[in-house]
Amino acid sequence: MDRRTYTAELAGLRELRTEIGQAEKTVVAAQKELDKLAAQRARKVAGLAGYEGAQAAPIAKASGLTLADVVRIAPLLDPTPAAVRAAKAGDQAAPASAPGPAPAPGSVQAPVPVAEAVPQPVGAVAPALTRPALAPVVERPAPAGVTTEALGGVEDQAVAEQLAPTAVAAAVAVAAAPAVAAPVESVVSVASVAASVRSVGESVPRELPILPEGPVGARFEAVTSGLVSKRPPYSQLARATVFLDAASGELAVRDQVVRVDLGARTPGEILDAVLAAAPGSERVYITAGAPWHDGAERYSTLKDAVAAWLNTPSPRWTTAVGSGRDKLAGHFVHQRQPVGRYAPAAAPDTDMVEIRSIGEWFDADGADAATCRQAFTLLWQALRRHWDDVVLMGSPSQTGRDLWSRTIPTKGKWAGGYPVLSEELRALLHATGGQGRTELILPPRVPETLPALVEYDRTFAYAKHLWKSPVGTPTRVTAQGFAAMTEAEQARALMSCSHWNVRVTVPAGWSHVGLLPAPVSGDRAWVYPSEPGATFTTWAGGAEVHLALSNHLMPWKVEILGGLVFEDGKPLDDWGKRLKAAWADLTNLSRIHADERQRTAAYLASRAVRSVLLFGLGGFAQRPRLVSGTTPVGEALPAGVEILGQDGQVTTWQRQAGFSRDPNAHPEWAAYVWSGARAALLDMKYRDGKEIVAVAGALHAKPGTVVYFGTDGIALTERQPWPYRGEVGDYLLKGHLTGPIPHPTSQEQYLTLRGQGRAELARTGAEQS
Repeated sequence: MDRRTYTAELAGLRELRTEIGQAEKTVVAAQKELDKLAAQRARKVAGLAGYEGAQAAPIAKASGLTLADVVRIAPLLDPTPAAVRAAKAGDQAAPASAPGPAPAPGSVQAPVPVAEAVPQPVGAVAPALTRPALAPVVERPAPAGVTTEALGGVEDQAVAEQLAPTAVAAAVAVAAAPAVAAPVESVVSVASVAASVRSVGESVPRELPILPEGPVGARFEAVTSGLVSKRPPYSQLARATVFLDAASGELAVRDQVVRVDLGARTPGEILDAVLAAAPGSERVYITAGAPWHDGAERYSTLKDAVAAWLNTPSPRWTTAVGSGRDKLAGHFVHQRQPVGRYAPAAAPDTDMVEIRSIGEWFDADGADAATCRQAFTLLWQALRRHWDDVVLMGSPSQTGRDLWSRTIPTKGKWAGGYPVLSEELRALLHATGGQGRTELILPPRVPETLPALVEYDRTFAYAKHLWKSPVGTPTRVTAQGFAAMTEAEQARALMSCSHWNVRVTVPAGWSHVGLLPAPVSGDRAWVYPSEPGATFTTWAGGAEVHLALSNHLMPWKVEILGGLVFEDGKPLDDWGKRLKAAWADLTNLSRIHADERQRTAAYLASRAVRSVLLFGLGGFAQRPRLVSGTTPVGEALPAGVEILGQDGQVTTWQRQAGFSRDPNAHPEWAAYVWSGARAALLDMKYRDGKEIVAVAGALHAKPGTVVYFGTDGIALTERQPWPYRGEVGDYLLKGHLTGPIPHPTSQEQYLTLRGQGRAELARTGAEQS
């Protein structure tokens, strides 16, 4: 071989390397798509099992799976004859199982799945705790400042959507499976939880990921290399912002209000009109009118209608694509609060202009554009007292995380910033750390006809739970390690910032609401079993597990299968204190200001502070990103996208983009706060110093009186003697609807009754008794 041939072969090898690299990328993309489709098929199979007449054989044929695969995904479809199952159940005699009630004569029992002969993970039974650190309730008058008056103008109930597990969570479960056998439920456990699921119209129980052993498991006790939350060395840039009532055409800009002609209210016409009246505007908040819903009746879904509106062709405007890492910015398609990002068609690389909904920050509830602008002014002024460099960004989530980053300490252990957990551990927390509890409790657990519907709401609830949060790299605790601890050490571990994999059994004689979440497939993602003898495996925060073991009614049986214990820290404490102070200032101003417009603006600003904390906290959870964008018709779409809509010019799409290298990704903080808030819905103490002077929460109401849980609120059938001091976390009487009332059969019906109850309480001026 001569030199010329050698050089030519090298060039050919480089070309081959490039082609191989492209082929590898294609294979990876195809594998991701295959995994996504397989996970989608599994969800559909599990969903079909919710139909009482479902059979495994036709589902297996339709899905292309084997019968064994279908039964593994949906155990309720096990076609094994009842006699054989009974014989197997008798032979295996699972320790947690208990005899169920005899079937009624003539009744037809659903097939009860039987565990395969796979050994269950051995759990360490946690001791019943007596709360030695808590003083008993003192029967004496409430401290100064405690009142039972229902004050207006404070916390509304937050609505937090529960998300079904994503493909990322499924990947964690698959990675864990070879190392540790998944927990196998007893006959009673599956049947009881399935009964709970069917009673609320959900799908079937689902398995949660577990902590694997060996080298793979080490990634669940690690942080991401080179990724740390640091105080930013820069200040944010303010964007020129105006407020537009799209129904009336009123535009609030600086200290004046002008009326503009919006034409057909397309994005291009809105931007033309706004920029003609207020040149240089970079952000437009729509305060009323929701133009993205125009013509929605022509589309099959509201999301399709919004996507079509965002992409309405305009001769002067095009979709902004940003630059650098934000080059796929595009529009954000949301049914009620979309974000449109546009750039001049003649200069698409220039700064973009945004159209956003004021609903991201607060419900304007009829307030005009000028009042909404004044609310933002008051919000900025209130935050300015605590952050010299505050800038209100496009959304409360962005603003909340930016403000938090400016509280990162410059001295002490965490002066260099807070490390971000490994992607595996973040995926585990994403799959196992639910948000707010949303549950409608149906008869016969509550009466068919309600004597009344009384709503209580926790004021600025999440702000109550920011004083302590997990920091650093967690320590893994195995069942054997937990069993080896002394009872005092076990109690200390459960009361620390921790996250536990547990097998739970509802005690015999239990007659109240469920205490711990059980995972199910479907939109709701979690149910709360309360039937005596029900056994299920789940993950829960230390606050909830501790409550299950120490509640004043009777302790539940909790077996520790494993867990993660973090160092107790205060990464959110300073951020929370400053936001609470701003909220208190604005709430007070909304009550005492002499001008009605200023009172309304201050109230709206206080609601915006709540959104900054609520959505800022949710932003720490950093769920897998959902990226949306547009592509001209005829051009190739990015891999793995879901098409949202298409017109003659562009195709609008979205896709899961996995976890980003976000330096502010801390799902451990969000999970810990959410767990504490769920526990407080059941049991909360009012203190005067270290002395407990009152208690509140669902467990302190009579069994059979709790109708609904809604993130940070409870609805019951009767009034409760819970004091209200106007402090964060307190239970406020928000509504009272006089009965008799037919029990609502859906969340929509409950929300309608809730609105009637709030109106009745406002009309009658009733006081909390």
